[in-house]
Amino acid sequence: MSNVAIGEHALLSDCGAAALVTSAGSVDWLCLPRYDSPAVFGRLLDDAAGHFLIAPADGGFAVTRRYRTPSLVLETIWSGPAGELVVTDALALGRRERGHDLGLSAPGVLIRRVRCTRGTVAVRVEFVPRPEFGLVHPRLSAGAGTVLAHGGATVLVLSTPVGLELDAARACTTARLSAGQSWDFALQQADAWGVLPKRRSPRRIRRLLRGTEESWRSWSALHQKYEGPLRDLVHHSGVVLRGLTYARSGALIAAPTTSLPEGIGSGRTWDYRYTWVRDASMTMQGLFIAACPDEGGRFFDFLARAAATQLDRGRDLQIMYGIGGERDLTERELGHLSGWRDCGPVRVGNGAWSQRQLDVYGSLLDAAHTLRSRLGTLDAGTRAFLVAAVDAAADRWAEDDQGIWEIRGPARPYLHSKLMCWVALDRGLDMLDLLGAGDRAEKWAAARAELRESILTDGWNAAAGAFTQYYGSADLDASALLLPIVGFLSPDDPRVRSTVDAVEAALADERGLLYRYRSGDGFDTAEGTFLLCTFWLAHALALTGQLDRSRETLLRAAGYATELGLLAKQVDPGTGELLGNFPQAFSHLGLVTAAHALAEAERALIPGATP
Repeated sequence: MSNVAIGEHALLSDCGAAALVTSAGSVDWLCLPRYDSPAVFGRLLDDAAGHFLIAPADGGFAVTRRYRTPSLVLETIWSGPAGELVVTDALALGRRERGHDLGLSAPGVLIRRVRCTRGTVAVRVEFVPRPEFGLVHPRLSAGAGTVLAHGGATVLVLSTPVGLELDAARACTTARLSAGQSWDFALQQADAWGVLPKRRSPRRIRRLLRGTEESWRSWSALHQKYEGPLRDLVHHSGVVLRGLTYARSGALIAAPTTSLPEGIGSGRTWDYRYTWVRDASMTMQGLFIAACPDEGGRFFDFLARAAATQLDRGRDLQIMYGIGGERDLTERELGHLSGWRDCGPVRVGNGAWSQRQLDVYGSLLDAAHTLRSRLGTLDAGTRAFLVAAVDAAADRWAEDDQGIWEIRGPARPYLHSKLMCWVALDRGLDMLDLLGAGDRAEKWAAARAELRESILTDGWNAAAGAFTQYYGSADLDASALLLPIVGFLSPDDPRVRSTVDAVEAALADERGLLYRYRSGDGFDTAEGTFLLCTFWLAHALALTGQLDRSRETLLRAAGYATELGLLAKQVDPGTGELLGNFPQAFSHLGLVTAAHALAEAERALIPGATP
């Protein structure tokens, strides 16, 4: 089983595919050619599922890692008495990908550059490909400067400057590098029945690596303008969120991994390599702050095309899609994989795709409203899609659903779902002209007023002194913190302050991090605390004028970022270890929006400051 801590992994991305690299120099996760493709290296989930290691062969080396900012190009430095080794890893971007074109023509090439900068270092190389999540043990063969891996539907071509010994579907060597010497590796995947990719020379690999760094710099120069608390981490979160964007379609994934558990032995192991309408819409708002996205229109075009006529036919908007717009995301278990730390089952696909979640309409319209100044003139199809989403909120808000947390139990009148239907109506009314929906004004305004009264009457629990998880419930839920964040109630409303205090008191653990809820959800084993919810608390505290508490909460949650500035979904309440699929877009979104809220609240206290 894999026992490497989740937080010890680094993310590589070309805005189309992703890899995770351990602090020991092993690529233990790589899906090509897309985020949701079967893994080529899957040791993250099982020791036998493949890896690609480059590291000193001997012990005694201190390891430091950093991103060559602003980028997802990783640099790992091993320093020891005998010498120093530097490995630079990247998923390559296309030669002419600059600015807004980042990732549109990425060639799907993993680059690993190895340099000895001092002394002499014995280097261990292990190339152990296992396509289709470890089901395929390919037949390896050596070519001129290459190792070919044939098996299943794909072929892998490793361009290598050093000879590797081939045995039992493994290619390995240990060789010495002295100061000034370097090796350049490149790995490509192709259709087994097509034309083989050509070997890439060291010179071409180095040029591709330089171009990849330049592409990230050009994108950052156009987009990253945020100034405020945790500036560097917010900017890096913008890079990470961009790295979780599928550039070719405009989709955003929740995370680049599957089945990393949300609680040790909990069975909460889900595939997150898809686009949730809610998560992705909220992430677009985070990008607006951290990276000022001019690509927002492509995201809404993607959703409009993926949804097609679902809303027109009276169907619910599907809550999630594949990154190419696929709808059928049927969940299945991969029984041959043990899972990270034996925490199975390993799943691909996600059964939540068929759930009903009415909050998606509000998330979608809220994102469109935030980005409205950058959407330009919407095409007729996208306009019609957004109008239909507001209509759906108006028509269906009184119905029950599974709620934001996708609880696999009975449908209920969840507060968050009602709240976000109100958001859909509120934002739709504010965008009547952009949407060309003047004829809907009366209907939407009436529904908004009725829904508001419903939430105020049925969502409030006087005994709890708070808005609760669902109508008639006394259970607290962190999503109630969104009431002031989305503008449903003024931050100075006493019910807001009371709800914020009640949620913190009921849901915070000893570390000051929040659970989503503490009520039952069908699982016997508890999950970790939720970083997004803790960032929501910081956001709500900033809005209610509690700036010291907000900053303290923000810094506490941000403190769980790894040395490389990456955030997981959850934190183990006992050990403080990161849990869940990694890195998690929702957590980076929460960091960005909470930091921005605190910055705005602090700026408002400065006489003459521009809001």
